[in-house]
Amino acid sequence: MKLRIVKPLKITEPRASSMMSLTKKPSLLIVEDSPAARSQIKEIIKRFSLFATIYEAANGAEGFKVLLDKREIDLILCDVVMPKIDGFKFLSMKKTKPEFNEIPVIMLTGKEEVKDRIKGLEGGASDYVIKPCDPGELIARIKVQLKIKSLEDKLKRLAITDDLTKLHNRRYFFDVLEKEFDRARRYNAKLSYLMIDIDHFKRFNDTYGHQIGDKLLARLALLLKKGLRKHDTVARYGGEEFALLLPETNLNGAAIVAQRYRKQVEEKNFGSSRKPLRTTISIGVSCYPEAVMENAEDLVRHADEALYRAKQGGRNRMELAI
Repeated sequence: MKLRIVKPLKITEPRASSMMSLTKKPSLLIVEDSPAARSQIKEIIKRFSLFATIYEAANGAEGFKVLLDKREIDLILCDVVMPKIDGFKFLSMKKTKPEFNEIPVIMLTGKEEVKDRIKGLEGGASDYVIKPCDPGELIARIKVQLKIKSLEDKLKRLAITDDLTKLHNRRYFFDVLEKEFDRARRYNAKLSYLMIDIDHFKRFNDTYGHQIGDKLLARLALLLKKGLRKHDTVARYGGEEFALLLPETNLNGAAIVAQRYRKQVEEKNFGSSRKPLRTTISIGVSCYPEAVMENAEDLVRHADEALYRAKQGGRNRMELAI
C-alpha cells in the first residue's frame, strides 16, 4: 500500500491554474488634472516608441485608487498642483503602503523653486521634470527610473530564488509559511504542508554525476510547479528536499496532491529516450489544525516526521501526520 489514512476526511483538492509569464511591458501611471497634459505625455511616450501600459488619474485620490486596484505599476508621473489631493499629499498617501515604497515617482511641476523640489524629494519623489516638458528630457528620465526599478526588481527576485531550480528559496518559503500559519490560526482555516524528498539521491549522484543530479533537480522543480494554484507556494527546501504549502486545503486534499506528484515522478522519464533517467520521491504531509500545533515550526516538524516514516516504510510513498 502506498497510502495510509486512518480516518476519512472531506476532500478539498486544490484547483489547477496556469503559470503567469514573468515578461511584461512596463506600466505607467499618469496623475495629472489636465486632460490635455495627460494626452501630451501619452503622445510623447508613443512618439519615442516607449511601449508601456498607461493608466490615468485626474488627482491624487484617483491615483491612489489606481495603485490599490492595479498594484503592478512600475513608474508614476505625478503633477504637483492638483485639486482635492495634490502631488505632495499623494506622496504621503503612497508612503502609508509599504508595498508601494519602491515605485518611483517623477514629479511634474511648473514651479522651479528649489524648496518645492526639496519637499517632493524628501516626501518620496525620485525625480523632477519642469513643465512644459521637453520630450527628450522626459523620456530620458522615464527610462532611467524604469531601468533602476528593473534592476531593483531583479535583485529582489534573486534574493528569494534558488539559482538552480528557479523555485523560491528556503528563506522566502519560511516568510510565507509564517504569514499563512498566522492567517490560518486567526481564521480557523486549513493549511497543509508537503515535505518532498528524492529517494536515494546520493546514489543517483554517485551513479550519474552531480551535473545530471542538478538537471534532475531542475526538471523535478518544473514538474512541481505544474498544477499549483496562484496562492500555493513551492520552494527548494535544501539539497534534494522540496516544500509545498497549500492554503485552504485539508489533510485529505493534500494527500491527493501528494499522491498525484508521487505517481507523476514514478512514471516520468527525466532523461531522454536514449538515456532514460528515473527516480522516486517520498512525501510527508501535515495539516493545521488536524494535529496539535502551536506555530509554523510544528507544521514543518509533523511533516518531517511523516517523511521519515515514509522513508523507513520503503520509500516511494506518502505518509500523513495524524
